[in-house]
Amino acid sequence: MAHITTKRRTGNLGEDLACRFIEKRGFKIIERNYLKKCGEIDIIAKNKTKLHFIEVKSISCETLINVSNGANDNFRPEDNLHTWKLQRLGRTIQIYLSEKSVSDETEWQFDVITVYIDKKRLISKIEIIENVIL
Repeated sequence: MAHITTKRRTGNLGEDLACRFIEKRGFKIIERNYLKKCGEIDIIAKNKTKLHFIEVKSISCETLINVSNGANDNFRPEDNLHTWKLQRLGRTIQIYLSEKSVSDETEWQFDVITVYIDKKRLISKIEIIENVIL
């Protein structure tokens, strides 16, 4: 059995929390971890008639106090979304749309969900950045 790194465990937990977060807001999860040679989409969901391609960025932190209201100057999970990553995500989305024969009429958008996990107190702070331009 392969060893799961702490980083991967944090990522898996963040994705699970992100799914619960959007499901509570009426989203239906269509697929998780859609993987192609050029990239991976963490979550594909639908809200009403619009498809949402969602990248989840998670970090664990000692406390959520500094995270509240953007006061955390050290690091934000979305800082890991570099230009090359966005380009790969764009290509992967196009492959998905083609492979699944999604109609040209179907609206879709790319969102980022950030998850801050306070492992000591077992709480999290989740935010969604909607309609990110690729």
